Amino acid sequence: MGSIVTADERNVRTIHTAACLIIGDETNSNYMAKWCFNLGINLKRIEVIADDEDEIVEAVRRMSDRYDFVVTSGGIGPTHDDITYQSIAKAFGLPLKLNEEAFELMKKLSVPRKGEPPFNWDEPSSVLTAKLRMVELPTDVNRDPAKQFLFPCKELWVPVAVVNGNVHILPGVPRLFEKLLDGLKPSIQPRLVDPDGKGITRVTISTPLPESAIAAYLTELAARVDPKGVKVGSYPRWGDKHNTVTLVGKDKDFLNSIAPEVSHYVQGQIVTTESEDDASS
Repeated sequence: MGSIVTADERNVRTIHTAACLIIGDETNSNYMAKWCFNLGINLKRIEVIADDEDEIVEAVRRMSDRYDFVVTSGGIGPTHDDITYQSIAKAFGLPLKLNEEAFELMKKLSVPRKGEPPFNWDEPSSVLTAKLRMVELPTDVNRDPAKQFLFPCKELWVPVAVVNGNVHILPGVPRLFEKLLDGLKPSIQPRLVDPDGKGITRVTISTPLPESAIAAYLTELAARVDPKGVKVGSYPRWGDKHNTVTLVGKDKDFLNSIAPEVSHYVQGQIVTTESEDDASS
């Protein structure tokens, strides 16, 4: 049996792998995949589950144990079915506590809609109770709050709660999810495998040949370049005259050196501007 990893240890260790847990509607996994790719993080798992406490508890425990960097998306709004905070708190045996910093920012940055009177933050009401649900966060009273509650975007009151050292709780609204995820980059950059690099490089080659015609060559190529950390992919483009071959790795110079050979053997053309379909893998 291995030694127990503490939350503080998870919070500082090198980030090799990541996982994304989508709670409720699926909206943000594609952005998460590109974000990880650009930072050289290996996104090992994307999982979509319902707003169900038992499912959330099981999934976050498993992901926190298996992956270095975990992001959840969704289920942190003001309504009764937004149960992410309470479920993740339960998963790690933590209480929900009002985060005063987030609450003060909420009051400061919340702007009434046009025609609405200013909201009374000091008078108990059902609306205030709903708002408070969004700033009552899983809290480990024995750990430094600065490691548990991040505010990556100064223009947003929405915090990123970091539970068990590596589970980052984000909203499901794409605009907020993307801003907050991007805002986390400076804090995790020093923990990347290659903190000063540019992450992973992808070379895309468009070929008119069917997969069956290039399979033998790509199999040989994959075995030859694997020691260099390069992965070879082949993706059919249904309804299109061209298929896609990809070379993915961290050594940009090596990738560029073999790309002309690959292009020659698949009778293809190196794509300099990838479409969304070309970029997916």
